[in-house]
Amino acid sequence: MTMLAITEGRILRPDLSVTAADVLIDRDSGEISAIGPDLAGDADETLDAANSLVTPGYVNGHCHVAMSLLRGYADDKPLDAWLQEDIWPAEGALTSDDVRAGAELGLLEMIKSGITAFADMYFHIPDIADAVETAGLRARLGHGIVTVGKDGDAAREDARTSLEIAREFDGAADGRISTAFMPHSLTTVGSEYLDEFVPDARAAGVPVHYHANETEDEVAPIVDERGVRPLEYAAEMGMLEPEDFVAHAVHVDDTEIDLLAEAGTGVVHCPASNMKLASGMAPVQQLLEAGVTVGLGTDGAASNNDLSMLDEARDAAMLGKLAADDASAVPAEAVVDMLTGESAAVIGLESGRLEVGAPADLAVIDLEQPHLTPPHDLVSHLTYAAAAADVRHTVCDGRILMRDREVLTLDEAAVRENALEAAEALSARVDG
Repeated sequence: MTMLAITEGRILRPDLSVTAADVLIDRDSGEISAIGPDLAGDADETLDAANSLVTPGYVNGHCHVAMSLLRGYADDKPLDAWLQEDIWPAEGALTSDDVRAGAELGLLEMIKSGITAFADMYFHIPDIADAVETAGLRARLGHGIVTVGKDGDAAREDARTSLEIAREFDGAADGRISTAFMPHSLTTVGSEYLDEFVPDARAAGVPVHYHANETEDEVAPIVDERGVRPLEYAAEMGMLEPEDFVAHAVHVDDTEIDLLAEAGTGVVHCPASNMKLASGMAPVQQLLEAGVTVGLGTDGAASNNDLSMLDEARDAAMLGKLAADDASAVPAEAVVDMLTGESAAVIGLESGRLEVGAPADLAVIDLEQPHLTPPHDLVSHLTYAAAAADVRHTVCDGRILMRDREVLTLDEAAVRENALEAAEALSARVDG
């Protein structure tokens, strides 16, 4: 048994109280072994957290990590035009090497911002899974299905690929990778394919994840064609189960909120992407009051344009107040829960809490910064003031991924160089 101690820090407890304590980690099991004073003597290695706040690692509930390669490629357009005119043509030219390069860049960025787990919908999942294994993060991965514009054979093969990927990679990377069946959305995947493959996903024991009600243009076609709201349609298709989770849920009505609460289906709120694409303001306070589990996600770096969950936390608090027209809505305490344990619960992972027996997934925030002074309320600071650059150390599954801003599992210079070369080549292919 080898032990790691995080010493001399202040600890963010599950009840959001802050106390001075060390954290002792069993590196063999990847779990927190003890929390208390003077634990350094029980450790084989220590990680200094003096003048720092030790928190659960941040959980990015919805991402397209390889889209880091498209950061800044197309901006300032509404979602449909952005996808159809820019993003989908670029994605059609992606190679597996491009996806690997973009994934590594995104994973590097996430480690440097204290993220220890994420859910990802994309393509070339074997390459992303391999990058996740090397980087040391925890992930729920799935192949995104789009059937519009494809003939029956190609559409069915896309859905079959998502199911096969879910079966093959669940439990990979020594159990750090989980999977899901991932239709892109309720408007981009035909009902006949949902009818055929969702039951197979249930039989395989994997959850279903999809974009839902992101824009009004995603709501109207379903209402016009089927006479029901999108999440009512999802329920009819068997896609609202406790293990399932949806991204966005911006344009949901009272009936749909009640459906989510009754089903136990979680929502991943992506405030930065929703603002940038002018998709709207999700009714987060109403979702919380109804008992819906709400987590946070960055979405892809092409629509954000970064992968900082601390930025997302601030955006969630600010936008939540604006949407509710209430300064007390979506308070800091709720946002910190969404940043950590609630996001983990939404995507079905055990991480996101700092207590004995929990996975040792941790971030350490340097408090010796002007914008984090004075420390009246560290939960407030975590929501409203902390930034990705304040993260000193990142630990996942008991392994140190970053120490004093140096990433140990990826070669930062090489990752950036590979991504630059891949992005330039991709742009040249797509733009002529």
